[in-house]
Amino acid sequence: MAIQIHPTAIVSDKALIGENVSIGAYSIIEDDVQIGNNVEIRTNVVIANGSRIGNNCKIFASSIIGTEPQDLKFQGEPTLVTIGNNTVIREFVTINRGTLATGETRVGENCLIMSYCHVAHDCHVGNNVIMSNVSQIAGHVEIEDWANLGAFAKVHQFCKIGTHTMIGGDIKIVKDVPPYTLIGNIPPKIEGINRIGLTRKGFPTALIEEIDNFYSFLYKKGLNVGDAVREYKKRENISTEVKHCIAFIENSGRGIYTMTEKNKH
Repeated sequence: MAIQIHPTAIVSDKALIGENVSIGAYSIIEDDVQIGNNVEIRTNVVIANGSRIGNNCKIFASSIIGTEPQDLKFQGEPTLVTIGNNTVIREFVTINRGTLATGETRVGENCLIMSYCHVAHDCHVGNNVIMSNVSQIAGHVEIEDWANLGAFAKVHQFCKIGTHTMIGGDIKIVKDVPPYTLIGNIPPKIEGINRIGLTRKGFPTALIEEIDNFYSFLYKKGLNVGDAVREYKKRENISTEVKHCIAFIENSGRGIYTMTEKNKH
């Protein structure tokens, strides 16, 4: 199907636009932009130089993609924002380009970025991630696949959010969040594993129990995290998922959150 461009939209002739793309009123598409097939761009959207939009994406009104990073070190170097296939970006979302540090801000496939969210420079957001309304992530944040940020969640720069985590609403994250966990409370604590989320995703009961037992062991009284991990690694037949938890913790740059006392077994 033909490209549908509203008469009030400003679309550069240099932009590479796929098939069956619609661009709404007053939207702006700059020169160095690539847009895949079957993309819907609503009204008042700005897609700036360096933006790469995958197939089957929807970008709702007044979102701004690919503008310069809010980083004083940035000197105008060419960098990218990449949005994966099938991702939905709701109203008033802002996603900034990368800096020379990584060259790219990346949002994966099948993500839902709800209204008023911000994804800063050099963030790498995995696949199937949900960012609820007004959640904000600072520069260099990494979010693994299937993570879920509650409304008004805030993530400090250089933090890492593990796979299948659930972060409660209005939580400020300043440490790394290990995989499969549920973060609540103010100040933040691990409330346990994201058992409901894992069950909904079809994780076998035995695997969910293994993950739960790992975190129970990790936070056992009398052992610090490093000693607990080293002790646990002596076991045989550790699942791939728990091995990922171990690697995540061992490579944490900011340290990880502790568990609430009531949830320590």
